[in-house]
Amino acid sequence: MARILVIRNDKLGDFMLAWPAFSLLKRQYPQSTITALVPSYTQPIAERCPWIDNILVDDNKHAFRLADQIRAGQYDASISLFSELRTALALWLARVPVKVGPATKIAQIFLTRKLRQKRSLSLKPEYAYNLDLVRFYIKLNGDTPIEPQALPYLEFSPAETKAIKEQYIDDHGIANGSRLIAIHPGSGGSAVNLTLSQFAMLADKLAGKIKAHFIITAGPDELETATDLAALLHTHDCSIYHSLEGLVPFARFITICDLFISGSTGPLHIAGALNVPTSAFYSARRSATSLRWQTLNEANRRISFSPKHYDKTSTELDIDIDSCAEDIAGFMRKLHDR
Repeated sequence: MARILVIRNDKLGDFMLAWPAFSLLKRQYPQSTITALVPSYTQPIAERCPWIDNILVDDNKHAFRLADQIRAGQYDASISLFSELRTALALWLARVPVKVGPATKIAQIFLTRKLRQKRSLSLKPEYAYNLDLVRFYIKLNGDTPIEPQALPYLEFSPAETKAIKEQYIDDHGIANGSRLIAIHPGSGGSAVNLTLSQFAMLADKLAGKIKAHFIITAGPDELETATDLAALLHTHDCSIYHSLEGLVPFARFITICDLFISGSTGPLHIAGALNVPTSAFYSARRSATSLRWQTLNEANRRISFSPKHYDKTSTELDIDIDSCAEDIAGFMRKLHDR
């Protein structure tokens, strides 16, 4: 059967939103070999994707060197979920016979089959644009697309989650019945986020409405940010989880959370793929809206907020934190029938 190379070699959040597309492709063609081209830092989480057979790491090599790697894979087709000139040139140099991708940017000149998507209009979620490209490829083969797997896309065993949760509760002396609410203040260079003061205000408002323990999560280089946020909280029912063991242990830890609060970041989209409830904060900028970067979790397990208007000069989100806290508390009560 076919050897198919799927390209999503940009950021973590973007890659997580490609999981439904990988699911559809592998379920449609179970005998095919699916290889994902990803950057090295997303490789560990890519290895957890059940619909990816092989990983090709893109270490930002020159197009000619990347072409050599691709040529060695003898791929029958490629699907570019992310349009980028260097990669498109490498696919052309490697003489991949069928090269599918979005009809956008100069990179499209190296593709053999192009789908006009107008992603810049942000008329649908990013994961839907990814699915459209895979469906386009399937139809090119004369086949009728089936459906991707239902949620969750990323899973860990219930026994693992239970053990981690019990250990964390015991280690931090968390009161029985407390909801574990994660706050991830890091942005990873993504769109404008809440300020630390806004995150702190939100947590303090929620503490007055929900029995909760707040876990401030931090990536390897984000401990200072997490510590600064903890110092701003008036509620003392909080702790810091510093992720030092990689993306997979971090993802496994997220499974213990009753709610994950964040801007539009990679960890937020990991939570969505796990079907963990999320509260997300988005910019009003058209390319960064709540619709475009909607998480993968079920509709009744996600809530989002964004300013009414986009201010390109602002470095923070103009959002009513009191109103957000009230909505999140109601969301949590409804979610847990309380």
